[in-house]
Amino acid sequence: MRIGVPTEIKNHEYRVGLTPPSVRELVAAGHEVFIQAGAGNGIGCPDAEYQAMGAKILADATAVFEQAEMIVKVKEPQPSETAMLKKGQLLFTYLHLAPDPVQAEGLIKSGCTAIAYETITDSRGGLPLLAPMSEVAGRMAIQVGAVALQKANGGRGVLLGGVPGVAPAKVVVIGGGVVGTHAARMAMGLGAEVVVLDRSLPRLRQLDEVFGGRLVTAYANLDNTEAAVLSADLVIGAVLVPGAAAPKLIRREQLSRMKPGSVIVDVAIDQGGCFETSHATTHAEPTYEVDGVVHYCVANMPGAVPRTSAFALNNATLPFTLALANKGWRAACAADLHLAAGLNVHEGQITYEAVARELGKPFVDPKQLLA
Repeated sequence: MRIGVPTEIKNHEYRVGLTPPSVRELVAAGHEVFIQAGAGNGIGCPDAEYQAMGAKILADATAVFEQAEMIVKVKEPQPSETAMLKKGQLLFTYLHLAPDPVQAEGLIKSGCTAIAYETITDSRGGLPLLAPMSEVAGRMAIQVGAVALQKANGGRGVLLGGVPGVAPAKVVVIGGGVVGTHAARMAMGLGAEVVVLDRSLPRLRQLDEVFGGRLVTAYANLDNTEAAVLSADLVIGAVLVPGAAAPKLIRREQLSRMKPGSVIVDVAIDQGGCFETSHATTHAEPTYEVDGVVHYCVANMPGAVPRTSAFALNNATLPFTLALANKGWRAACAADLHLAAGLNVHEGQITYEAVARELGKPFVDPKQLLA
């Protein structure tokens, strides 16, 4: 198969769809790999390194999209990229379609087949291609939150870990999944007081067993969530409904009662955000203020640490990329129902139920296509 990797063009996105070691694996399996010139510069991998692994370097994105049967990316295609997709072409990347009707319409119009990293499942019910970036985003959430808490950045002027004689900051994490667990781990490591809220009692028990008395767990009902948020210095939104828009957990009127200068980091912003006042920001302008509360809502947080992120992501995506290249998308999905769960769009049809529901589009069961 001919596999193409364009340079990512989203604001301050430096990751790349394939790392040089992944290219080597694909070439060894008999596939051709086309890399846009400079696509790996952001992770410190120049064109020569890709060429040494067997890739062919093409001058621009247009050439890559023209040559490739499968496009491998990191972030959702931007309008200029969607316009280059065509029927019969396979797109393998993060899509996050539920809150993005413009992208969805572009993919429908293109006629391509699009498989989303974020809805591929595993045998334990997890999301293996979302997990590595969730780990990065969860850890980053505490770093960026700590910076935003500095007075010069609009925050309360609170040090997360405090100092002897001065209490530490209170960090509230809404959601005890991969993002929430890694955020809690980082916050505890810096000495903060940490509360994790979740609606899964088994998950709260797991966190209690792992971290013991180092953090407080609470059931995420309306009363507990409001009380925790209103007393927090830093709130991490770490809620995920696979494929669907994130639920709005904190309303505008609650926000106005939070501590002045407190900080919200909405990691769920890729799926629309879990705070009513959230809207996507960029690494160039990451924060804004509403009712005295600083919001950090960057939609591609792991893009700030692209080398770590790209290699971590490729560790997870490579087996699926190889399966798609070796067998073609239809046979690969038929052989692996977990991969089939990633199928979101096929030839103008929405094939993921939660996405179809959010966008108000007809849903086509992928089992019909695979049959």
